[in-house]
Amino acid sequence: MDVNDKTGLFDNLKYDIPASLVVFLVALPLCLGIALASGAPLFSGIIAGVIGGIIVGSISGSSLGVSGPAAGLAAIVLSAIEDLGSFDIFILAVVIAGAFQVLLGILKAGVIGYYFPNAVIKGMLSGIGIIIILKQIPHALGYDKDPEGDMSFIQPDGHTTFSELAYMLDSVTPGVMIVTAICMTILIIWEQPFIKKLSFAKLIPGPLVAVIAGVVLEWFFDGIPSLDITEEHLVSIPVAKSVPKFLDQFTTPDFSQLGNLHLYVVAFTIAVVASLETLLSVEATDKLDPEKRVTPTNQELIAQGCGNIVSGLIGGLPITQVIVRSSANIQIGAKSKLSAIVHGVLLMGCAIIIPHILNMIPLASLATVLLVIGYKLAKPSIFKEIYNKGLSQLIPYLITIIGIVFTDLLTGIGLGMIIAFVQILWINFKTPYHYDPDSQKSGEPIHIQLSENVSFLNKAGILNTLNLFKSGSHVIIDTTKTKTIHPDVIEMLDDFKNLQAPKRNIQVEIPGLDRLHQKGSLDSLSDLVIKN
Repeated sequence: MDVNDKTGLFDNLKYDIPASLVVFLVALPLCLGIALASGAPLFSGIIAGVIGGIIVGSISGSSLGVSGPAAGLAAIVLSAIEDLGSFDIFILAVVIAGAFQVLLGILKAGVIGYYFPNAVIKGMLSGIGIIIILKQIPHALGYDKDPEGDMSFIQPDGHTTFSELAYMLDSVTPGVMIVTAICMTILIIWEQPFIKKLSFAKLIPGPLVAVIAGVVLEWFFDGIPSLDITEEHLVSIPVAKSVPKFLDQFTTPDFSQLGNLHLYVVAFTIAVVASLETLLSVEATDKLDPEKRVTPTNQELIAQGCGNIVSGLIGGLPITQVIVRSSANIQIGAKSKLSAIVHGVLLMGCAIIIPHILNMIPLASLATVLLVIGYKLAKPSIFKEIYNKGLSQLIPYLITIIGIVFTDLLTGIGLGMIIAFVQILWINFKTPYHYDPDSQKSGEPIHIQLSENVSFLNKAGILNTLNLFKSGSHVIIDTTKTKTIHPDVIEMLDDFKNLQAPKRNIQVEIPGLDRLHQKGSLDSLSDLVIKN
């Protein structure tokens, strides 16, 4: 956990245990759905959820993050299994990917996580919230063709996120809609202040009550033709009828393929994408944490790597920290990583002992839980907050959301980062200086004071200013206080002084430039300051 967090693992049982139950219920269909979307055995998703909870949760320094199979890797997994030829070869790639992640953690690559702008991270959270809402509406009405856990715009069932909303109208199921209505009512009531004051409401989370209500309704509707909820609308965890058959669901890697070079390409791809998703989720989870604890990112990469090694060795999907489960964990009130660990234990125990009971849970009751989570991630007040901060925050925020909704998580983040970087370039071009030629008094030199650090990003802004000077001007470009300057900027100043200025009849002085020539220069991202 965060080095500033001195609480013990078992100090918050009354918060962590109820939260772990809800995270378990949210994680269960997601683990199965992601495995289905990945073209992998369904049980491989459960394995990844168990390892993500117990192994990664134990090693991780994240107080509230929850790890497991990630929707963002589903397309990569599907393609990799086909390219490598079999699932047992693929899970060997997962083991190697885990080793790569451990190495990245040792090499301190976790620092990359600190370079994602706040607007992009908040856009990611809101985008995921919107996607959750759009993806869960069909499940809430009884249309379950798209597997739980799918987060991409183009879906495995051949539709898109938006076209699915039209197709679902042909498959509305009355019993499912009743379950949705009652479960949603329970969740709304549980959010009311008068309920929160009651002692039992503090111990029993609303989502758990909603899921139990869904199971009871499913049992009550059984045998009523107009209301019967069929198996396709229920959780579908694999059921093994004996211990040997249960153990047969685990798969071991094909180590004979260690000489296959393509295996390492797949492993490296998984390691990079899984690490990026994890770092993004860590940053987002830390922002959602009410106590604002900071997760050690290098330790997180090592934890994820260890998790993927173990997951791959026993037949599980790749693991990352995932924001849907993490945000559910936070919203239910978890206080420490015990919640993540216990959710993994519950996944394992229930898969072994009571899979039949789990298969009585309607997807609609879980959909209502996710709808509430999605709303909290994308509340209108969040949009208003970002809008009030100005266009510099609003544009990358909106672009990230649009990218996530119409493509997938990583593409949306990438688009947001591109916009944020373009803004940095534009700011360095426009705002690091102020020069108004109309206010310049005749006979007075124009004084330009460069800052202590001048990077190549400042080159366009400086050049634009130099091109504004009129013939006959006297320009002093003061570099005496400059400690580091990029070689490109030095070369540009030399060209201006020795080549361009004489041709334009401009007198130029650059005090301190000879010192910078002798000293050499380093790159930096600071702005330059120009004073008239």
